[in-house]
Amino acid sequence: MDKNNILEIKNFSLSFGTAQNYKFIIDKINISIPKGKTTAIVGESGSGKTLTALSILRLNPNSSNISSDSEISFNGINLLKVNRKQLNNIRGKEISMIFQEPLSSLNPLHTIEKQISEILIIHNGFKKEDIQERVLKLLGKVRILDPEIKMKRYPHQLSGGERQRVMIAMALANEPSLIIADEPTTALDVTVQFEILNLLKILQDEMGLTILFITHDLGIVRNFSDYVYVMQEGKVIEEGNTEILFNNPKDQYTKNLLGAKDLSFRDIRKLKSERILEVEKLAVKFEQNKLFSKKQTTRVLNSISFEMKTGETIGLVGESGSGKTTLGLAILRLIRSEGDIIFSGENISNRGSNDLKKERKNFQIVFQDPFGSLSPRLTIGQIIEEGLIAQKIELDFEERMKLVKSTLKDVGLEVGFMNRYPHEFSGGQRQRIAIARAIILRPKLIVLDEPTSSLDTTVQLQILNLLKNLQDKFNLSYLFISHDLRVIRYISDRVLVINRGSIVEIDHTENIFNNPKDDYTKKLITSAMLN
Repeated sequence: MDKNNILEIKNFSLSFGTAQNYKFIIDKINISIPKGKTTAIVGESGSGKTLTALSILRLNPNSSNISSDSEISFNGINLLKVNRKQLNNIRGKEISMIFQEPLSSLNPLHTIEKQISEILIIHNGFKKEDIQERVLKLLGKVRILDPEIKMKRYPHQLSGGERQRVMIAMALANEPSLIIADEPTTALDVTVQFEILNLLKILQDEMGLTILFITHDLGIVRNFSDYVYVMQEGKVIEEGNTEILFNNPKDQYTKNLLGAKDLSFRDIRKLKSERILEVEKLAVKFEQNKLFSKKQTTRVLNSISFEMKTGETIGLVGESGSGKTTLGLAILRLIRSEGDIIFSGENISNRGSNDLKKERKNFQIVFQDPFGSLSPRLTIGQIIEEGLIAQKIELDFEERMKLVKSTLKDVGLEVGFMNRYPHEFSGGQRQRIAIARAIILRPKLIVLDEPTSSLDTTVQLQILNLLKNLQDKFNLSYLFISHDLRVIRYISDRVLVINRGSIVEIDHTENIFNNPKDDYTKKLITSAMLN
């Protein structure tokens, strides 16, 4: 093993199936990760990049098989040969991992403080009196506001960005020498995204930290990595110094990846004057019971008012915790709110659940975390079909299956996936399944909460074009929530900017990007590094 490398993956192959009938998902790849540097692995969803990262700590699925001649050496130790006790001593202490989907990685039954404390106690034996101070310091490092309050909360009480920052804090807890970061900033808004990446860079310089980045965000790769491996269908097809590879890619696949990251403005469309949605003075507040004291009220949304035309896409942007997702959930009556929500001319604010159930086929949602929103007990076919059954759509079994199959094709998935389960798919594939589940009912309004955050750039572009085509064909309206301003620029007719629960600016997309009026909007656009 080269003494300059902290990790070497040699002749690594991974397959699924039995000895008589198996299929290689990763085929004889070789990757070297130098000490103190940032190495990135990029590629489309299903290319094998996350499976490669998971296999380093032997977190690959039990149904998979690693070939006997494979080798993963960490500081001269073959991790594929060590026993469970040795491996557990390395996990979380010498090598930490930041997972792609924080909601499914964090324990829903424990507070944030308890989950971070557990890591410190297991590996470093921290005393209880020192734990809280250490947890607060870690949460402060990853820029979580009001850490004294947030550490007492449970994962579901945090925004997607806050949950991802908790995962980063947990990874940094024991000051490891190698961090494997699997899409570590997908849930973060652009301003916090670069704060976190710069923080990792600072820690890298201070501690000699080594980082392995698994990401589809080529902007991050270009600005924060030293060396890049490009994977396609389980093979490394190109590698090189980051700047050289970006300026002079040799493989056509790499050229396609780099080309797909540049998204232009959406063409200006002439929309009908008919309004699908009117929101008037919408407010949301949460109340938390306090022992021996009065209830604590937190106001999340403050008198939000806007309207949406039929067939329009409004992009909703703002930092994590600003109230973007809360607004989407309130509009769909999934959380309590004050004010008026007028959908297709009918005020649905005070409708009962039974009355509202009949209307739910007309407004759907695609959640930010597909793995957390897909039932692990249902096949993909059952998940997509579920809405048709729940809404009592008058189709027989064969007609439902035909519609499920055509919807799978629409989102770029194989019909043969129908009988498989969510855990068998990559993050990007799971997000496409979630989109298929929403689209199959042909609703009038879809709230899309970060629907492309887990997709690589090429598939991201395919999904955005799919959404555009479906919108034109069925006159759909989208409330598109995203921290990716490239995506917002490409998909939106208008942009609504929200900060701390209030609208700070709403205008046509080109006006927002070319001539922002509010300082907060200017900060978001500058942080996005769109050019």
